[in-house]
Amino acid sequence: MNTHPNWATLTEDREQPWKTLSSRVLVDGFRVVLEDRVEVSGGSEAIYQYRPRGPRAVFVLPVTDSGEAVLIRQYRYPLRASIVEVVAGGVERGEDLLAAAERELKEEVGGTAREWQALPGFYPQPSISGVTFYPLLALGVTLGETAHEETETIERCVLPITEAYRMLDAGEIQDGPSSLTLWHARRPLQERGLL
Repeated sequence: MNTHPNWATLTEDREQPWKTLSSRVLVDGFRVVLEDRVEVSGGSEAIYQYRPRGPRAVFVLPVTDSGEAVLIRQYRYPLRASIVEVVAGGVERGEDLLAAAERELKEEVGGTAREWQALPGFYPQPSISGVTFYPLLALGVTLGETAHEETETIERCVLPITEAYRMLDAGEIQDGPSSLTLWHARRPLQERGLL
């Protein structure tokens, strides 16, 4: 799998218009949250709470040879609701993006892919988070046994790819990163005659 050309652009700017005056850790552990005192453009000071740059996640749209999309319905505690999403998960420290995508595909839907295509990466909430998301299209997916984590409540949803895009266009896929992954995958799927 090649990376997408925009992945190399997901970096810090050389010149920083804001100056960090002090920084402290508000939340330590898996999801670090910092609070910085900064001097912003024009010289005034502000307090900024955010997740620092560094964490990464992969988002995978699996497609079978028979033209089915493999989505998931997952319970999300902050929402107190189950929503439809693409396969996704965090990239472990030092882990290759493709290895993370393969691991998540296997765990969440029991899938393996014959081919991978990188899609444009993006920042999901740049006003409060430095997390970077890397979406991929997984083609030639075959399904087997899932291996959900103990804390996951996931249902595998196998449906015609046209139905997945009907759901996207109707606003029935309410997870932002999943919607953007589907949106970016539309053209490659059309070029391959799968949509």
